[in-house]
Amino acid sequence: MTDDPTCDDSTFDVDRRTVLGALAAAGGASLAGCSALERSSDSPTTPVDEDTARALATRFAPTLYFDENEPWFPTDPRPYTSERDGETIVTGFDAFDGYHERFEDGSPPNPTAFYHAVEYEESPLAVVQFWFYSVFDQFTTNFHWHDWEVLHVFVDTETDEPQLYVASSHSRKVPNNEFLDPGPERVPRILTELGSHSSTLSVNDVADRFQRIGVEDLLADITNTAIDGIEDLADAEIPLAYGLPRDEGSRLPYVVPEFEGEPIYDHDRLPSVTRESLVPAGLTVRSFDALSSAPTDLPTRETGLVFRHSERDTDADADVDYDLLPSSEIEGIADFTGPQLSFEFAVPDAVEDAMSGHITTTGAPWGQPRFENPAADISVPNHRTALADRYDAIGEAAPINTVVSRVTEAVTADDAPEDEGLTTTEASVESVALLESDPEAVPTFTGIAVVQDVPAGDHRLTVNGAGRAPHSERVSVSDDEATTAAGIGGEIPLVARDRATKLEVGGEDAETDLAAVALEDDFAGRLYESPVDGRDTVYVHAGGAYTTEVRDGDDAVGAYRVNPDPESESAVRIERPETGKASLSTFVVDVAEETRAEVAALADEEDGDGAGGDEEGNNDDTGQQGGGSSNALRGLERALQAIVEAARRAAERARENDRANADKQLETVAERLQRMERRIDDASDDLPESFSNAARNRMKQADRRADQARNAEKL
Repeated sequence: MTDDPTCDDSTFDVDRRTVLGALAAAGGASLAGCSALERSSDSPTTPVDEDTARALATRFAPTLYFDENEPWFPTDPRPYTSERDGETIVTGFDAFDGYHERFEDGSPPNPTAFYHAVEYEESPLAVVQFWFYSVFDQFTTNFHWHDWEVLHVFVDTETDEPQLYVASSHSRKVPNNEFLDPGPERVPRILTELGSHSSTLSVNDVADRFQRIGVEDLLADITNTAIDGIEDLADAEIPLAYGLPRDEGSRLPYVVPEFEGEPIYDHDRLPSVTRESLVPAGLTVRSFDALSSAPTDLPTRETGLVFRHSERDTDADADVDYDLLPSSEIEGIADFTGPQLSFEFAVPDAVEDAMSGHITTTGAPWGQPRFENPAADISVPNHRTALADRYDAIGEAAPINTVVSRVTEAVTADDAPEDEGLTTTEASVESVALLESDPEAVPTFTGIAVVQDVPAGDHRLTVNGAGRAPHSERVSVSDDEATTAAGIGGEIPLVARDRATKLEVGGEDAETDLAAVALEDDFAGRLYESPVDGRDTVYVHAGGAYTTEVRDGDDAVGAYRVNPDPESESAVRIERPETGKASLSTFVVDVAEETRAEVAALADEEDGDGAGGDEEGNNDDTGQQGGGSSNALRGLERALQAIVEAARRAAERARENDRANADKQLETVAERLQRMERRIDDASDDLPESFSNAARNRMKQADRRADQARNAEKL
């Protein structure tokens, strides 16, 4: 659905700007409801006769529930048509401005739904589609002139029972909201997302609320299959569908579209459009990167106007009656056009051009494959399989590759020393995810990022959100696995921008060709891991204490201690990473010395005595000297000093290519590390609990790296 170069509206030049790092790529948009899951094995369809089509449309015409802040309701596009080269079109300027010119006294102009009904040849399966047109779309990941959403109702004409509801979600990359075998007496209900008009089903007894999971006597509103691949959600059986995030308590910041370098409402061709015509300012952000942290005051969804079919009087609480017309009345409209818009915050030229079809216009429904073959819009393989089992007209489900991750937030841990440990928590604001090999960004729902129909191969996944630093990693997708979990255990933690520090690993002068980089925090554990090609950059929380693991092309391992300075604005750089015994031994030196220095400072506070182990580190961890409560601390300090010295000698021997003596020193390190748990216990009465926790975590990390060093082939 790209811009038509022959359209007058498309001749305007778009003002370009430079970008904020990785979110620029994630600023892409997606076309509402368009599925890539088309099946050539589906039988052809033919139009249902006029009387039957009208009867089906009247019976299943949905009731629509809109957000209280919704600015654009389903309408008839015909008042905004014009002629171009002998064809009837609707331009974005005419529809957008004309709609708001007609919108008076809170009454939406020309409330209308269009229906289209087809049946599969030699099959009792018919489908009635309900198409809803809005003059504009404004969302978190996209905005464009015109917007078409659809509800497909699959009906068995022999039993007269509905088989499947498919409500269009954001794009072919996000599963639609679907319900298999709905009750035959239940009128479909649609909960329409603010601004984007993504359609969520409501089939249970709470008409205006979305229920993702069934509880007690309350049905779930979708029957999509469960999310797979995320460790924390493995047993939760959470359906994989976009749903309605703001109705589920999530915060979702919207963006303001720009045209010719100015917010769209300032354009002189839109005199009837003001800032108040768009999604309210309280729900929007003007720049993802200008915020120091995620916004927390964004309101969640509340129901506003309710639309019903004008011939149905069973919905007593409806506010607006809509007309129900056959789509044939408007199929003479050749196109819905409009010039390419821009993001108000910075997006690079190449990315903006790549996604031009998603920030321009959706085009006409009757030019889309799903108009004639509604089964092309079934996004849940189990639903397609169910219909294929019942009807020969529906082809079997084809394999679909899905990338999935749970997006969380990295925050400081309560049981860690100040600025020396993290934990992760649920995300307070929804994010944006993008596979850069396919510039079609998708929003998260309840913190879950899902990208469907991903081709096998290597991709780069970028995730970002308002007030957060971007996360980017390489993801390898295989046809052998239906679901690929991105992140660690399917989790990607983001960092608030005001606590983020850039970590750069590798550089032009690096002698080691890096193949992978991983990051572990002392308390939160592994937070990041990604294949790289020579150099990697990752944003880390300044309140963490990290082990950075590097691997080369031969799978040799190296490790580096990273303690960002929360007061510094400079990036942390590991410019010449190495792998092998020397690197790993040096890491043990660094982490043991870091801990020893802190223990020594605590002992100095106790009695002012700065004595420690002797210069050669020969005072093992068996003796104590000094008096009072510092005895255990001094013993712990000496034990750590002994580890430092043995590990330092191991690193020196490794660099001298003396494998035998390097391994001998590493055996000594291992023996001393084995006694550290007891030494920390002995000193626990004199150590802050948070530091005891940190010391134990560090020594476990040191023991692991010392073991890797002993087994390393590379010196």
